[in-house]
Amino acid sequence: MVPLEQFPLAARRVIAGVLTDIDDTLTTEGRLPAEAYGALERLQAAGLLVIPITGRPAGWCDHIARMWPVDAVVGENGAFYFRYDQAKRKLDKRFLMDEATRSANRARLVAVRERILKEVPGAGIASDQLYREADLAIDFCEDVPPLPNKAIDRIVRIFEESGATAKVSSIHVNGWFGSYDKLGMTKTMMREAFDIDLDAQRERFVFAGDSPNDQPMFAYFPHAVGVANIAAFLDRIASPPAYVTRARGGAGFAELAALLIAARNSS
Repeated sequence: MVPLEQFPLAARRVIAGVLTDIDDTLTTEGRLPAEAYGALERLQAAGLLVIPITGRPAGWCDHIARMWPVDAVVGENGAFYFRYDQAKRKLDKRFLMDEATRSANRARLVAVRERILKEVPGAGIASDQLYREADLAIDFCEDVPPLPNKAIDRIVRIFEESGATAKVSSIHVNGWFGSYDKLGMTKTMMREAFDIDLDAQRERFVFAGDSPNDQPMFAYFPHAVGVANIAAFLDRIASPPAYVTRARGGAGFAELAALLIAARNSS
């Protein structure tokens, strides 16, 4: 990774959209600061697409798509995307799997949940689990005392031994049945909702993130950016982002937004 200031001006001038993780990328210490929320609004006002790509649940994403200054949202690590149509006053929901499959998978995850709680002392069920459609989120530091890496690795192994996919974020281990991830649904969303072939235009989009579940996005986007707190997870990220901000969390995201908007105004 190199400092964000080394992001070439010519490349910044052609950026058409910003895709961003939420937890510890937009947020700081679990809160969404005004500077980060304002940065989303300023980016959108400058004409860029603004789309959170998060592990957070469907219930949260319904709110985000409707009320935040964003153009759409990908949630639960790629299980769906939501887009609010302002003209029709309608929330469009696109799930990768149908309701019957999601329901069956949730039932399968109950046994996984009970095994994790039994075998990993201190692990908890994420407080937002009630609002999830497709995955199981195990809390290792959000509302429980932080667990050691050994315990986090054990949670991942239990998911995988049960045939589930598992990804580590900055606060949760998320597990689900299926092979999807943030990147796959992002490509689907861009094609279906915005008529954009992301493979052909990846250099026109920035992704900002901070943790291992952002790995597919970091590897895919040549202009991926990590906020400074990514340093805590570099040993778990095989392909780190190209750039890193000076500031952590929401302040780091605001730093990125300011750089992109300044480049757009100078073109």
